Amino acid sequence: MASEFLLGIDAGTSLIKAAVFTLVGEEVGSAERETPVISPYIGWAESDMGAVWQAARAVIPEALANAGVSGDAVAALGVTGQMVGAWLIDGDGQPVRRAILWCDGRAQGLIDRLSAEQPGFLSTIFDSSGSAMQQGCTLPVLRWLLEHEPETLARARHVLCCKDWLVYNLTGTIQLDPAEVSVMPGSTRDRDLSEAMIDLFGLRGLRSLFPDTRPAENIAGGLLPGVAQALGMRAGIPVAVGTGDVLATVIGAGVVTPGTAVSLLGTNYLNCLVTAEPIFEPRDVGVMFCPPAGGWLRAMLNVSGTTSLDWLIEQFFAAEWAEAGSNAALFAKLEQMAKASGLGARGVLYLPYLSAQGITAPVYEPNARAEFYGLSLEHTRADMLRAVYEGLALSIRDGYACIPAQINEIRLTGGTARSDFFCQLVADATGKRVTRPQASQFGARGAALLAAVGIGVYASISDAVERTPLPAQTFAPNPANAAQYDVVYARYVKLRTALMNVWRA
Repeated sequence: MASEFLLGIDAGTSLIKAAVFTLVGEEVGSAERETPVISPYIGWAESDMGAVWQAARAVIPEALANAGVSGDAVAALGVTGQMVGAWLIDGDGQPVRRAILWCDGRAQGLIDRLSAEQPGFLSTIFDSSGSAMQQGCTLPVLRWLLEHEPETLARARHVLCCKDWLVYNLTGTIQLDPAEVSVMPGSTRDRDLSEAMIDLFGLRGLRSLFPDTRPAENIAGGLLPGVAQALGMRAGIPVAVGTGDVLATVIGAGVVTPGTAVSLLGTNYLNCLVTAEPIFEPRDVGVMFCPPAGGWLRAMLNVSGTTSLDWLIEQFFAAEWAEAGSNAALFAKLEQMAKASGLGARGVLYLPYLSAQGITAPVYEPNARAEFYGLSLEHTRADMLRAVYEGLALSIRDGYACIPAQINEIRLTGGTARSDFFCQLVADATGKRVTRPQASQFGARGAALLAAVGIGVYASISDAVERTPLPAQTFAPNPANAAQYDVVYARYVKLRTALMNVWRA
């Protein structure tokens, strides 16, 4: 059988997905498995590395079966996954402990201490990486391990990220890619590790843990014979180095041209703008990524995206959840309730800072927490639900408002973007045209397109995106609603500003 399909793996924080695509990027089948997050202490987030690999081994043949595609028909395989954290292996390639994830908060005390000891510590990091310091980044996690688990580091030979761990198991090769190392933190201008950042965190003695960096579209190696047999595939299938899930999703959504805005609506809400040059304003907030296609990706994050809706459903809508029978039925009912509340949620505001990481944009405050404001006896669950939807939409507006660039259209991908109600709400709340590409597995699609570039199907990443366009649905803002949301947004900003001193205290 001709090798005329691509396979992409997307290993998220709590879910690993695999999808099969034609060479022109059309999805023909997919599968997914949960990969539970382990939290032994409040604020900690870990994964069993062996369980993540076993989930990948299970989901790949499922996706092939669902697509009706033989493993022998796969031309190349691409991998993406949650970014940074610390996935440590020993000299035999075995995990030395559970992976510490990007959303882990244990290093905040360390960051606070280093900030007090070294004036300008956080700004020095931002000047190099273009990103606000997050607790789950690789360098602060390694410093925490050096202080609290030195025996773990004594046994470690390499520090990897999630997708690199999977690529290692598939091919036996070890490497990182420029997008990952530049936010560990590293150097966004050099698109590489930063020796100065390694020294800033006192990690010179651990420099050897970092593997070489290779371009994301390069082929890391061929599928190992034993792994290929277990997966029902042929040995030697090329596997690309890959990149982090943010960058793969952006590629999968067809976004590579400077000036294009895209919001990735998942556990995080990442509001991203592709730029020709790195943008370091506003200072000390947001994140800067180095896309494999070139240029930079300035991103303002709300680190509690779909988490806010999940939490609200679990706490206040358990009966509806139990009765719904499916996610589609549940959200259809919830959206009707939110619509009945009406624009402005009858005066209730929600600040969506539910994560232990607080808020990273448009200001940085790790102690920020979620708030419902304006509740009285007359309010209902429906008003709180509407306020959460609106708070998430306004967080998107908040993110783009602080990037010094003109944005006329926002592309939406991810879980919440599947909702027509929410897409229209974002258009009204931002006053911008919203487009929704018609696809589902954007991260796996981006990983697969990188692999296609690696084997020469496309001349470059930009060529791959240009030749695999996605149809899209458009949502235009309602002028009357947009005018009312200007008022709601002003209250939202005023509330956030007023609470800053409370959170810091």
